Amino acid sequence: MRYYDALPAAQVSGAITVPGDKSISHRSVMLSSLCEGRSEINGFLPSEDCLASMRAMRALGVEVQQPQPTRVIVNGVGLHGLKAAATALDMGNAGTAMRLFTGLLAGQSFDSTLVGDASLSKRPMERVAQPLRLMGADVRTTGGTPPVLISSVAKQGATLHGIEYPMPVASAQVKSALLLAGLFADSPTTVIEPAISRDHSERMLSAMGVRLRQSPLRVELEPPSRLTAQQLLVPGDFSSAAFFIVAGLVGAGPGGLLIRNVGMNPTRTGLMDILRSMGAQIQIQEPRSAGSEPVADLLVHRSALHGVRVPPTLVPLAIDEFPALFVAAACASGETLISGAEELRVKESDRIAVMSEGLRGLAVDHDVFLDGMSIRGRPEGPAFAGGSLDSHGDHRIAMSFAIASLRAAAPIRIGDVANVATSFPGFVALACSAGLGLVESSIASA
Repeated sequence: MRYYDALPAAQVSGAITVPGDKSISHRSVMLSSLCEGRSEINGFLPSEDCLASMRAMRALGVEVQQPQPTRVIVNGVGLHGLKAAATALDMGNAGTAMRLFTGLLAGQSFDSTLVGDASLSKRPMERVAQPLRLMGADVRTTGGTPPVLISSVAKQGATLHGIEYPMPVASAQVKSALLLAGLFADSPTTVIEPAISRDHSERMLSAMGVRLRQSPLRVELEPPSRLTAQQLLVPGDFSSAAFFIVAGLVGAGPGGLLIRNVGMNPTRTGLMDILRSMGAQIQIQEPRSAGSEPVADLLVHRSALHGVRVPPTLVPLAIDEFPALFVAAACASGETLISGAEELRVKESDRIAVMSEGLRGLAVDHDVFLDGMSIRGRPEGPAFAGGSLDSHGDHRIAMSFAIASLRAAAPIRIGDVANVATSFPGFVALACSAGLGLVESSIASA
C-alpha cells in the first residue's frame, strides 16, 4: 500500500501550474471521436482516469494518437462510425467515464460491457441507467452497480427516443450521459435540473455544431447529423487547483501563492464563492478564454477565515471540492455548516464518513449529518493534531489531508494514496515545489 508522510511546513509560495481539467479531458476524447475529421487536444490530463477513456475509444475503433503526454490527436469516425470492442471496456476508477460511456454506447448498433476496479464497482449506476431506459435503451446494471451491460436497440429493430427528463438530483455526469445518448435519438432530448451543474458537455457540443437550446436549469439537444472536428485547449483543473487554493489561504508566504491557467467555468467555481464568503483573499488575474472555457491566474493570500453556513445553491457547484473545504473550515474561526451534500456519500468513497474519520483522528471538533457536516475550527496555532489516517483509496481525501499538514502540530501519515494518480499525476512533486513537506512511500502487503 502506498502512503504519504505529510510533514508540517512553514508556508507555501511561488507560482505553480496545475494539470489539465479531468472532466474536460474525458469529454474531449469522447466527443472528438464522434466528429468527422481530425481534432487536436492540447492540455489533456494524462491521468489514469482519462487514459481509460482514451483506451476505450481506441477499443471502439477510433485512431487516437498521443505524441506528447498532454497533446492528443483524434481522427474522428463520425456519429455512426464506432465499432464493437473485442472485450469489455475497463473504466478503471473513472466514474465520469463509466457514466458518460453508458450514455454514448446506449444508441450504438452493437452490444457493450463496461467494467471498473473494485472501488468503481461499488458506485451507483441506476441513476444513469433508469433515464436511459426511458429513452428506450437496453441498459442493465449488476445490482445497481457495475458491470454495466448495454444491448443494442438497433439490433432489436428499435431506436432511442428523445425525452424530457426532470433530474431528481443535479449531476453533470447524468446530464451528460443523457445528452450523449440524445445524439442518437429520433427527437430532441431535454434535461431539467433542480440546480446548476457543470456545463462542459454543453459548451463542447455547441462548439462542434450541435444545436442546443438552454436556460439556466434546462437544456434541449436537437439530434445532429454530424459533429465538426475542433482544436481543443484544456484549461487547468479547478478541482486540482482547489487543494492549492486552500493551501494558500492557510499557509501562503508574504507574496501569496500564484496558480496559473485555472479553468474558471462558473459552474465549477462554487468553492471560490464559498471561500470568499469565509474571508478568503483570492485575486483573479488575466482572465481570458481557452476555446469555449474561461481561464485565469489566481493569486491566493493567507487569510483569516471565518465559519459560514454554505448556501444550498453552491453545493452542486463545489461538490468535488468539499474535502478541501473541510480542511479550510478546520482552520477558520467559528462554525462552518454544510448540508444538502448527500451526493458526497456516493463518490469514490463515502466522503462524509471518511473525512469525519480523518478529522476525528486529527482532533478536529465536528459533527456529522446524513447530508453534511458542521466543523468548528481553530484559527490560531495548529488546527490538526498529527497522526495516521486512511484515505480509503479516495484521491481527493488523500490530497486534502496532505494540505492539512500546513496547520498540523505533527506529521500526518495518509494511507492508501495510489489513486491520486487517477486525477492528479505529479501531485507530490508539485506540492513539494510549492513548499509542502510531502513524501510518498510504500508498505509491502502482508
